[in-house]
Amino acid sequence: MFDWKSWLGLGVAVIIALVAVLIVVVITSVAARLTARRESWARALILRARLPYRLFLVVVATWIAVHLTLPAAALLDTVDHGFLIATIAVGTSLAAALVNFGLGLATGRYRTDVADNRRARRVQTQIAIVRRLASIAIVIVGIASILLTFPGVQVVGASVLASAGVVSIVAGLAAQSTLANVFAGVQLAFSDAIRVDDVVIAEREWGRIEEITLTYVVVHIWDDRRLVLPSTYFTKTPFENWTRHSSELLGSVEFDLDWRVSPTQMRERLGAILAATPLWDGRTGVLQVTDAVGGYVRIRILVSAVDAPTLFDLRCHVREHMVEWLHESAAEALPRTRILSVDGELAGDGELSADGELPHPRTGSDPTGQIGLFTGTPEAEERANQFTGVLPVVGDAEDPGRTAAGARAETDAAEKNTAAKHWAEKNTAEKNTAAKH
Repeated sequence: MFDWKSWLGLGVAVIIALVAVLIVVVITSVAARLTARRESWARALILRARLPYRLFLVVVATWIAVHLTLPAAALLDTVDHGFLIATIAVGTSLAAALVNFGLGLATGRYRTDVADNRRARRVQTQIAIVRRLASIAIVIVGIASILLTFPGVQVVGASVLASAGVVSIVAGLAAQSTLANVFAGVQLAFSDAIRVDDVVIAEREWGRIEEITLTYVVVHIWDDRRLVLPSTYFTKTPFENWTRHSSELLGSVEFDLDWRVSPTQMRERLGAILAATPLWDGRTGVLQVTDAVGGYVRIRILVSAVDAPTLFDLRCHVREHMVEWLHESAAEALPRTRILSVDGELAGDGELSADGELPHPRTGSDPTGQIGLFTGTPEAEERANQFTGVLPVVGDAEDPGRTAAGARAETDAAEKNTAAKHWAEKNTAEKNTAAKH
């Protein structure tokens, strides 16, 4: 009778196990290929789970054969432990492949190659985060399962659980920034703040959300650069999301033109430009005068497009054709800088006198041409004379009753009158000198 508990029996058992695995693999492969002809999910399953599935069958079948026929009983525990670790590792890989297959199947139901794909992008963003969380969880469970197969690790695990409070505090402090990014990534996925393919402005850069992970977000900038930002950036820093509810946008084109511009003609030209381009979605095409100060008239054009890239091209298209039209048909509207000379106004008639000096103003007695309270008009000069003229003397010089006090008063008044005239002449001379300069 054949002895299965021998090295020969071990080899025969292993061969039989591998043949059985081969038969099972062939049968399942044929069934999967037949199904894949009608169902697309079967092809995805074959691509994702084929290798880990076959490895799992080989490890399990070989483990059974070795366990039943191993002649050295002393090695049985060690061999079983090794096969257990291999089975856990391969099983972890198979579980991750099946989870990715299921999530990929769910993602395929939401297409992003359609016009209104906001819901599809939101679902795909959430599925991407769930896939990463599930993969991490499966790997952690697999590693923990392998470690717990060692008796020494089981004792350490019990001690860790007993001091979980202290360990959790220390681990939380050590991994604070990492955990903050992880939580921020989960928040971004399920709060719908940003989605994959959203158009955003972050760090003064215009780009598209290319990838959202648990710890960082990749922004594909318009010039093909990649801006990598931590997930916490989008939860703590304000940013612009141009496709939050829809991809349709408005854009402006501005011109600073001369006052002789005709907004009506520009409006007619704008209508012709928009009607001739497929970039315009037909929603908004407005021309308005938004400012008219500082020597220029500001014209603002508002146009709309289906998405941000199309809007950029439409704005450039409108700007180019309007500039061309201004050069060809409305040259008088081009911006100009005017310089007005005021020399003639300062000189009156703009001509110099024979001695090369500016002529004095024709009106008023003030050489500077300014009208004041006591100068510039006859009334003002009369008012000045009331304060600086000769004071009347009571009595007559021929009056024999004139007293010495009256004579002294008359003398004092004459002196004051002389001083006032001297002051007036000096003031007039200074003003004439200033006017000449």
